[in-house]
Amino acid sequence: MKIALFGATGMIGQRIMKEALKRGHEVTAILRDTTKLASHSHEHLQVVTGDILVPQSVAVTTTGKDVVISAFGPQFGAEDELAEAARSLVEGVKTSGAGRLLIVGGAGSLEVEQGGLLMDSPGFPEEWRPLARAHAEAYEVFSHSDVDWTYLSPAAIIEPGERTGFFRIGMNRLVTDEVDQSRISAEDYAVALLDEVDEGHFIRGRFTVAY
Repeated sequence: MKIALFGATGMIGQRIMKEALKRGHEVTAILRDTTKLASHSHEHLQVVTGDILVPQSVAVTTTGKDVVISAFGPQFGAEDELAEAARSLVEGVKTSGAGRLLIVGGAGSLEVEQGGLLMDSPGFPEEWRPLARAHAEAYEVFSHSDVDWTYLSPAAIIEPGERTGFFRIGMNRLVTDEVDQSRISAEDYAVALLDEVDEGHFIRGRFTVAY
């Protein structure tokens, strides 16, 4: 498939790009600063200049693509850009006619077993709340849009690790293990996202993954 990828230089975006290329997809990485991927070379990788916050730029850079993936993450203090990016993506993808839109989302708006949302639970780190709320606002933008979106919420903790290919899938509730931990490696998160690109089980829906 022809994939347009925003946020290819981030912790998760890098691994999505690697997994997509490994599977033989053609990836167009869209960056404000293309020099950040100057050292990356692959026969199926193209790097172009674009801005996720500008709908026209999204439209131009995603024209002719089968799938658009957003792994965009705002700078600390600029969390409001998540909802802005969501609106820009929806408008741009509608204009370009790209096939599907997949979003690297947040875990904060997932339901927890005790009731309520993860981001509202007592143990949720205060410093993460602005980003969690911004992700939740962006999710509302996607869920009320008329594009073929899919929103993948990670586990409560996502960090670099191993690619095992083994994880559990949930829908709107946080997935935890037998000791009530919720974790996923960024590598396995990328596997789950690309599985969805290839198989399309959650079109116009959200799912989550964890060990």
